[in-house]
Amino acid sequence: MDDERRANRLLGEKSPYLLQHAYNPVDWQPWGEAAFAEAMAEDKPIFLSIGYSTCHWCHVMAHKSFEDPEVARLMNRAFVCIKVDREERPDVDNVYMAVCQAMTGSGGWPLTIFMTPDKRPFHAATYIPRDARFGQIGMLELIPRVQEFWRDRRAEVLESAAQVVEVMQSRQRQQRPAAPAVGTHEALLSQAYEELSHRYDAQRGGFGRAPKFPTPHNLTFLLRHWKRTGEAQALAMVEKTLQAMRQGGVWDQVGMGLHRYSTDPRWLVPHFEKMLYDQALLALACLEAHQATGDEQYARTAREVFTYVLRDLTSPEGGFYSAEDADSDGVEGKFYVWTEEQLREVLPLELAEVVIHTYGVTRGGNFHDEVSGEATGANILHLSEPVPEELRARLAAAGELLLPARGQRVRPGLDDKVLTDWNGLMIAALARGAQVLDEPQYLTAAARAADFLLAKLTTPQGRLLHRYREGEAAIPAYLDDFAFLTWGLIELYEADFDPRWLREALRLNDYMLEHFWDGANGGLFFSAEDHEQLMVRPKEVYDGAVPSGNSVAMLNLLRLSRLTGRSQLEAQAEQLANAFTDQLAQAPSMRTQMLCAVDYALGPAAEVVLVGEGVEPMLRALRSSFQPNTVALARVEGSEFDAGHEPLDGQATAYVCRGQSCAPPTTDVDEMMRLLG
Repeated sequence: MDDERRANRLLGEKSPYLLQHAYNPVDWQPWGEAAFAEAMAEDKPIFLSIGYSTCHWCHVMAHKSFEDPEVARLMNRAFVCIKVDREERPDVDNVYMAVCQAMTGSGGWPLTIFMTPDKRPFHAATYIPRDARFGQIGMLELIPRVQEFWRDRRAEVLESAAQVVEVMQSRQRQQRPAAPAVGTHEALLSQAYEELSHRYDAQRGGFGRAPKFPTPHNLTFLLRHWKRTGEAQALAMVEKTLQAMRQGGVWDQVGMGLHRYSTDPRWLVPHFEKMLYDQALLALACLEAHQATGDEQYARTAREVFTYVLRDLTSPEGGFYSAEDADSDGVEGKFYVWTEEQLREVLPLELAEVVIHTYGVTRGGNFHDEVSGEATGANILHLSEPVPEELRARLAAAGELLLPARGQRVRPGLDDKVLTDWNGLMIAALARGAQVLDEPQYLTAAARAADFLLAKLTTPQGRLLHRYREGEAAIPAYLDDFAFLTWGLIELYEADFDPRWLREALRLNDYMLEHFWDGANGGLFFSAEDHEQLMVRPKEVYDGAVPSGNSVAMLNLLRLSRLTGRSQLEAQAEQLANAFTDQLAQAPSMRTQMLCAVDYALGPAAEVVLVGEGVEPMLRALRSSFQPNTVALARVEGSEFDAGHEPLDGQATAYVCRGQSCAPPTTDVDEMMRLLG
């Protein structure tokens, strides 16, 4: 039992990831001045391990190495050992992941950094096995070697650390704003499309071979490219990818929701963790695909995402939990896979035959344990083709039996911390879902989450905090927290036109600009000016599994400018874009969320102000159409955002401005849509 073992210094932490390691024989302690002071006093290097609670290979390294007495003895003798939850301290993770990528050419989690007591890294790695294998050094060999270098060849170690620091700092110094030539941004949109087209898997959807990540902002960018250019292939790439993911094993065919990524080109075998941000971003992509095509299958997937999140990832207070683990009962994927016999035990005979045939179930199975390679006879349920409506109804009936039966298994671990940034994304998705799908329950859930964050994760001085768990809000917020929650509040405003959402969005945006803006070179730093100083102060524009805060902030600035008439916000968005012109030009397809903002800036953007009684038909028309560069406002008497628009002849009226010109007001829905182009 845990309470019969000796706890280390992680036991008092709130992070589920740190608490997973609280009873390791390694003398872990959290990131903090006490740890660095101890390393300095004892003249020891630091072993920094960064991961997150639902990371499968983090669990493997913990079981194989950090729970091993011999490895722990060597680590405790040689190092001061620090554990960091990358989701609690993304600033620390960003800095040292960049170090790992610079030193090794790749990165990932678990992230392992050896560094001096003053935080200067001299060696980096990801997963390290206990024993050497296939030419990769093991912990039992590496630790004594590092200890020997620290003792006998200290000058070489310090020189290496100094070189790493200089490389990282010089990269930051090279980030300078550049005024782009005329036509540069239009060319970047085309270049990003060409790069994505080159990587596109026409047979299976998605981009590249394996592993395949969802990266939904690639799809929302392609939808905008299709809207701008009429390029049919851009839309086809979106549809093929969304359909392939929904049919594959990367989608939970029984419980709904998206697993983190596919380990193979077919979207069949996933890493089974489920992340809140993936659910939010996929839902947004599906909602836009539904608007663009009118195809109900994309609306259905968005609804299923929301069903999963509201059922399994929603806290009693209204916030959204971070993730569910990949592992169950110590085995990755065990919770999700089925043998033929298990299906027959749960389902009536005829329905079992339908499920077994439709979901590609075989006696041999298609799932192998990733660590051991063992064939288990289990199957990852998946579809080989879209299913007709009648068959879908039968699969739904089967799901109603399989879901509670699966619920009797040992559930994957739940990372029940509430993160402001990821909650902002989910609020945005639900609020957009309320608009597009006309579902009030989604608006209720989004508003409840926003109220929770604004009440519980905001200091009396108006500053956001990053993490909430077990009644405690802590950790000063990062750029992503401000940008993503602002996004959610903008979507909430457009869902119910309550001016308080727009008021709060402007307040957060103003705070972000005051405390995160780089006054010398433009753009937004990842941490505020009074945050803990690290080796460098990151300023990120890479749109990876989650979009960068700068990318989201740029689009927020543009939308807020249109919603409020504050032209200085649009000017600030232009400065932000110019700050990253060089990075955009180097690999535009790696910055597709930023290019969504660029697409908006290039226009034509539009504003629609709706006034009078009975505006619902106008709203439905607006929300059912794919108009990504349009904002909608409704007149609220006494609001500071009321521009004084009046209805014509007492009828519901739309005032449409597009580009830099405004049309006469109209009471006709079709005319309103014609004015929007």
